[in-house]
Amino acid sequence: MKEHIPSLMMAGFILFLVLSLWKVYKFLPNKQLEDDDNTIESIEQLTCIMLAVIKNYDTPPTHNELFIAITEHNDFDKEHFWRFNQNKLNNLLLKYYAKNNLTSIDDIHNKLSQ
Repeated sequence: MKEHIPSLMMAGFILFLVLSLWKVYKFLPNKQLEDDDNTIESIEQLTCIMLAVIKNYDTPPTHNELFIAITEHNDFDKEHFWRFNQNKLNNLLLKYYAKNNLTSIDDIHNKLSQ
C-alpha cells in the first residue's frame, strides 16, 4: 500500500490542478461586452460625432461646450456611451491631436472649416 501513496498523491494533485485551471478560465472574460465603449469602432464613432459637432460651430467651442454638444448629438447613444465624461473627451481629443498633428480644438475647427 505504501508504494501506491505517491502515485495517488500525484493523481490527486493533477486532478485538482486541472480543476483549478478550469475555474480560472471560466472567470476570464471571453467575449466583448455589449456596452464596451473602448473598442476601435466606438472610438471612431465618437470621433465622427466630435468632428461633426465642431464643424457645426461658427467659432471653436470651449471644452465644456463641446462635451455638452456631443452628449446632445442625435447619433450619440447614451446607453452605449454611458461612461462618456470629460476625461474620455480629453483622451479622445489627445488621440485626435496626435494622429493629425494638431494642438487644440481651434486647430481642428480651422482644419474642418477649410
